[in-house]
Amino acid sequence: MQTNQKPEDLYIGCISGTSLDGLDLAVVHFQEDAYPTLRAANTVEFPQELHFALLSLTASGEDEIFRMGQADYALGLFIGEQILRLLTTEGVKPDSVRAIGSHGQTVRHHPELREPFTLQIGSPSVIAETTGIMTIADFRSRDIAAGGQGAPLASAYHRYLFANPNSDRAVINIGGMSNVTLLSASDDKTTGFDTGPGNILMDAWCRKALDSEIDTNGRLSALGRPIPELLAACLKDEYFSRPPPKSTGREYFNLSWLEGHLSGLRQFRPEDVLATLVQLTATTLAQAIQSDNFNPELVWVCGGGRHNATLLSRLAELCPETSIQTIEDAGMDGDFIEAATFAWLAREYLFARPSNIPEVTGASGRRPLGALYLP
Repeated sequence: MQTNQKPEDLYIGCISGTSLDGLDLAVVHFQEDAYPTLRAANTVEFPQELHFALLSLTASGEDEIFRMGQADYALGLFIGEQILRLLTTEGVKPDSVRAIGSHGQTVRHHPELREPFTLQIGSPSVIAETTGIMTIADFRSRDIAAGGQGAPLASAYHRYLFANPNSDRAVINIGGMSNVTLLSASDDKTTGFDTGPGNILMDAWCRKALDSEIDTNGRLSALGRPIPELLAACLKDEYFSRPPPKSTGREYFNLSWLEGHLSGLRQFRPEDVLATLVQLTATTLAQAIQSDNFNPELVWVCGGGRHNATLLSRLAELCPETSIQTIEDAGMDGDFIEAATFAWLAREYLFARPSNIPEVTGASGRRPLGALYLP
């Protein structure tokens, strides 16, 4: 479905992740033989009513189909309006944008069932109608239909950006959940999977026990010490030993999961629990990076978790032979790599190129990802 390229080959990517901390928008200029350029980007907090509606849909509840329908429309409208606002602020005309790649908000992700499914809301029809821009959405379902996990999809974009024939590299994204992409130089092999919780348990514990929305720069966790028995109990969860392909989400790792492990402890300091959660994320990431004797020379870190200095310090201690760098060292903004992924996936769709990696997701073959909504 190739179309004539517009002068700057601009695409917009947008996603609201598992942490539900806002909508990430990225206007990306793709160029041949060069890294993509981030022309504009923004993170917008959800209005309180919309945030509550989305949060309430992450677990089963009364009349949830009706509530989901309303939230689907409301989120689509919010995405469309925020795209237009960003374009106006940056002086970019909507008709100069080739397409929008919208991930939406995941409200269910169950690739492990006999009848597997994944569900993202944020009506692409409303986005296309609001912006007048061609919109591609529903990126995960086709991979699941082909027997895959539908995740992680960012590994294909990581390979596009960073694969190098001369050195083994890895990219980790620490959002609500964490995922890793391993880029092998020797056999051009790409491996990727969700490693488990990223910020989601830390953020939930901060809100519950430390009167804070997040652990800013890792300052609160730096005040504590990991609780060995709690860390050991958490690491025994079968998800961590399960071989890839695998993916996970808020349905599995949540505050109830943590509280189940805390129930066996007689007493603890909140800061020590937080330090344990930091160690859990660092340990599972380190185990993933070093799986199958893979020892990358360089690891780039993106996502909100890269701002947690305590977490990056723990990760560096666990990977002493690897250079741990934030994605900014590669000249990119780590807050918008994931949004840019969906701009790239929209571009791949328009050029009729398959964009999943079967070795990563477990799908039976390469597939085009996405569905088209014309303005």
